Amino acid sequence: MNDAASHPRERAFRIPALLVGALLAAACAGPPAGGGPSPSVDRPSGAGDPRVGLDAGWMDAESAIRNMEHVASRPRPEGFYDEADLGNILLANSDMAYRGNLLFMGSFHGFQIWDITNPASPTLRTTVVCPGGQGDLSIHGDLLFMSVEMPNARVDCGTEGSFEPGADPDRFRGVRIFDISDIGTPRQVGGVQTCRGSHTHSLVPDPRDASHVYIYVAGTSDVRPDAELEGCTALEPEEDTTSALFRIEVIEVPLAAPQNARIVNMPRIFAVGEDVAGLWPGGAEREGAQTTARTDQCHDITAFPAFNLAAGACSGNGLLLDISDPLNPVRVEEVFDPNFAYWHSATFNNDASKVIYTDEWGGGTAARCLRSDRHNWGANAIFELRGRELRHRSYYKLPAPQTEAENCVAHNGSLVPVPGRDIMVQAWYQGGISVFDFTDASRPFEIAFFDRGPMADELLLGGFWSAYWYNGRIYASEMGRGLDVFRLTPSEHLSANEIEAASLVQWDVFNPQTQPRVAWPAHPAVAGAYLDQLRRAGAVSASRVDEIASELDRAVSLGDAAARREALTRLASTVEGLRSGASGIDARRLDSLTGTLRDLASGR
Repeated sequence: MNDAASHPRERAFRIPALLVGALLAAACAGPPAGGGPSPSVDRPSGAGDPRVGLDAGWMDAESAIRNMEHVASRPRPEGFYDEADLGNILLANSDMAYRGNLLFMGSFHGFQIWDITNPASPTLRTTVVCPGGQGDLSIHGDLLFMSVEMPNARVDCGTEGSFEPGADPDRFRGVRIFDISDIGTPRQVGGVQTCRGSHTHSLVPDPRDASHVYIYVAGTSDVRPDAELEGCTALEPEEDTTSALFRIEVIEVPLAAPQNARIVNMPRIFAVGEDVAGLWPGGAEREGAQTTARTDQCHDITAFPAFNLAAGACSGNGLLLDISDPLNPVRVEEVFDPNFAYWHSATFNNDASKVIYTDEWGGGTAARCLRSDRHNWGANAIFELRGRELRHRSYYKLPAPQTEAENCVAHNGSLVPVPGRDIMVQAWYQGGISVFDFTDASRPFEIAFFDRGPMADELLLGGFWSAYWYNGRIYASEMGRGLDVFRLTPSEHLSANEIEAASLVQWDVFNPQTQPRVAWPAHPAVAGAYLDQLRRAGAVSASRVDEIASELDRAVSLGDAAARREALTRLASTVEGLRSGASGIDARRLDSLTGTLRDLASGR
């Protein structure tokens, strides 16, 4: 979420009433027209879509679902909602992180810890009241990091914080650090104050030194006065070279002494030559284009350590960063899109050959999925990454139009780790959840969805903040309602083998802004997933796929290890023989299937 509207440096954090009012009113002004890298301006008709016209309600709204099963729902716990003011953002759920069988749910009011050992029956373990929003979380070992940016946040996590302007010695805005070794009693053990607070943050390991981690801080709030935090200035860089604008912060956290965490770098990643404000200056590129925010901040930075890359969604531009030296991230590419109002978040595909950037037009508080809205505004922009060059290929936006009573725009999601395909699950606030395929970057399409009717008959802030795949299930943070859990089901777009293969990927920790590289185990379901894809694409005839699948079943059932190895090796050679004449994604799937069969044969 961003509260920048069309003037990202003007903030509404004063007192709660003004804050909520400003957020609900935030919208990037501009006429419903414009151009961009793609000529597509199609608007969804919604004809026949069950998401259109759902009845409103808080915990009893009508819902629509396709190719998913809704396996569990849990309301926000006591103290984290106000039934008299259900849209109060100061109590809203925000982002999530995961460790083992625990889900950590961030909130503008603190955080909750849920036991998801049984995904169909999540159990609340702990709540921690610590106001300050947004409350985005990440985890490393027994440390939990929390983003804080609102003026009501206090150093001691107290609830007496004030939105009044002026310096406050008890105010905290930056990154909090908690010890979560005892899940029942998390303890705040450190924190680092920053000039613009921490809207979001990204945990980045140091490949050369495991004794510490780095935290990239994306601060988007107003700059604090020097009287509150020494060294902070909101002056433009040409007036003061130490300006807190046009930079991110890098925090170093010694894992054995988190209380000694400190800022170790403030890289000027928006600089062009000597001009630290060298990227998009703000405004519309041309008449009729979107009004795009000025690039003086990042909203989200998604690190992909396996490739030494990070993708920055930075208000007016999308950035690609080289993080091979994580202390000193370096911008190596930037892109601009005249259809984007506010570059919000980014997700790589698994081999870092594509990047999806999202546009949070309207700041997440406005109805931006109307039938009359352009399909390339408030959408995802899908880019191919060739070397260090980003090339725009298409847009994807929720295909079901929503109502004036539903805040809706592209928001947070993650990959669904199906081998051989690029699939993402994504939250769209009150637009619900959409699962879509972008294997062909030019032709994304929807696979599955879930949606509820609006919170009320008039716009009341709510909806899904984030939706992430974790160890076989989709977990979704609902701002105004609570926690939802889903399971994908087989359909014409997704087979049982593909779902099982994705579920084989098991993580010990998952921080969505630190993207892990997926490696699939050698398993018959993985081979079956590739076969199903080859059949669906028509790359191998259905009868040939059936023969290979039957032989695979027979081979893996053999009790004698030598006979099993021989049968699987022979089958791998058969599949390899199909490679001749294949190209593109079909050739890659055949290669992956051959490799999986050989790994099965060798017992890996």
